Amino acid sequence: MVTVTAEEKRAAEDPEDWDLLPGWQQEVMPKVKEALESDDYLKLPGEYEIHEWSIMEEFAHSVDDEEANDELLTALHGRGAFRYFKDTVRRLGIQQDWYRFRDEALKEIARDWLCAHGIPFVE
Repeated sequence: MVTVTAEEKRAAEDPEDWDLLPGWQQEVMPKVKEALESDDYLKLPGEYEIHEWSIMEEFAHSVDDEEANDELLTALHGRGAFRYFKDTVRRLGIQQDWYRFRDEALKEIARDWLCAHGIPFVE
């Protein structure tokens, strides 16, 4: 696995400027360039493929307590929805339920992504 920042991606496009980078970054640039140009590396799903807001909405709908369900759905609207939702989860005392639900949703996304790329999923 190779982690590539936006800055490293830009720098990889112009190897002549690598000598202007700090020494530690100069050392990783060949690996960054290889990862960006090779078919041997795949880009992991990003925020647009994961849709955390949708995961939160699905969780809200899954809560059996109708009042808590309504509070969670209300928390998802407006400015600061992510923070408001997480504060509501905490206030309702259902953090563990939320974390379990989110972890399972992320695992399903990972499983689907791996399957789509012909990579076996191991529990």
